Amino acid sequence: MDDAKIAAYVGSTAAMLELPLPPARAARVTAHLQRTAAMAALLGSTPLVPHDEPAEIYSPAPFPPADDGREQL
Repeated sequence: MDDAKIAAYVGSTAAMLELPLPPARAARVTAHLQRTAAMAALLGSTPLVPHDEPAEIYSPAPFPPADDGREQL
């Protein structure tokens, strides 16, 4: 997206959500969104294969047992 489209997106989204967005703040939000889009484009252009995804690292801890000895759900 070019700068004008991102600025229009920020303005229309703020209006739709009825958020007050002064011009100086809109410019800052637009700059942050442009930076985020650039970072996403870099990640999107990186060739990855399935084994590059470390999804198996996350393992939630089990719930502690209930006071009466039953397991909590």
